Amino acid sequence: MRQGGLAGLKTMAWMPAESAVEELMPRLLPVEPCDLTESFDPSVPPRTPQEYLRRVQIEAAQCPDVVVAQIDPKKLKRKQSVNVSLSGCQPAPEGYSPTLQWQQQQVAQFSSVRQPKSEDEEGWKKFCLGERLCAEGAVGPATSEGPGIDYVQIGFPPLLSIVSRMNQATVTSVLEYLSNWFGERDFTPELGRWLYALLACLEKPLLPEAHSLIRQLARRCSEVRLLVDSKDDERVPALNLLICLVSRYFDQRDLADEPS
Repeated sequence: MRQGGLAGLKTMAWMPAESAVEELMPRLLPVEPCDLTESFDPSVPPRTPQEYLRRVQIEAAQCPDVVVAQIDPKKLKRKQSVNVSLSGCQPAPEGYSPTLQWQQQQVAQFSSVRQPKSEDEEGWKKFCLGERLCAEGAVGPATSEGPGIDYVQIGFPPLLSIVSRMNQATVTSVLEYLSNWFGERDFTPELGRWLYALLACLEKPLLPEAHSLIRQLARRCSEVRLLVDSKDDERVPALNLLICLVSRYFDQRDLADEPS
């Protein structure tokens, strides 16, 4: 009877029983019978291809079906490169832990000072001008119950760290929001600083919407200037500056002031 099989697979002669998987595997490489019982010497190289294949079958038959690797856990632990700790924060010593009310106040304040989304008009007005000014709509003395500067109440200045993260779409949107606010209210230093910074961020050539906005801004500055009682009013230089930038820098020459 001819026996066959793949090199490395077990045969009926060397295994009492084969698994169902082995029975289903196709036998692609037939092997002629070769008697190695008397002269078989594993140290001597095989002389024929059939003898080599039979040696492979013998070695495969002597291998266990399942091999379990013996791993020393101590060696693995020593080679760990990342140590993940699942424990929480160390508890604060007695008297060091803040109250729940304080923590809630800090979370609420931190949430309010995050830069608003581009389409959030009310959020940007409060961010730039402060909740106090947006609520009152008029200039008044800043009040603070605690130490330090309360930017939520008085608004954030146009810091470079803020305006540098604003793309042109956001710059145009915020300029529109503040121009709308200025169209119904008086000029304030907070507003002037933000308008100047936003103009500095506008790229040339101007987009059509930006072109319309800055012209609207210059006209509104000229209207407010007419209502100022004295030429020494601190608002006059700021209003003049905005009109000058719109007309001279952004080439809206028909809006420019004539030299006196």
